[in-house]
Amino acid sequence: MKPITVDVGKGTVELGDEGVLYLVWKRGTVLEAADVHAAMATVNELADGAEYPMLIDIANTQSVTRQAKSVFSIRCAASRIALLGSSPVNRVIANFAVARRTLPCPTRFFSSRNEALSWLLEAHLP
Repeated sequence: MKPITVDVGKGTVELGDEGVLYLVWKRGTVLEAADVHAAMATVNELADGAEYPMLIDIANTQSVTRQAKSVFSIRCAASRIALLGSSPVNRVIANFAVARRTLPCPTRFFSSRNEALSWLLEAHLP
């Protein structure tokens, strides 16, 4: 499937062949509440009533506003979320994004794409 651009244009969403949703933010993105709402709407539209594990690539994310963080507690079509980053800055962003929040599904940070995918898919194993 070809990636769908999120309405605000700061990222793309795609449903992979293995049944994982991929959300990738563009380089230098500052996430605001409208960006997160738009991404969630795209994810929900793509999922069409189903739930899927989701990998969110935050490697290019510069920062996340306080208002955007408040949106993370809203449920979307993700059954579990792996935040994928490539630097200590990404880990800090992920920690602050999920800190002191009641998240609607299991969420973890990974620096390895393979480990993130293994964790996302393990819930679907018989």
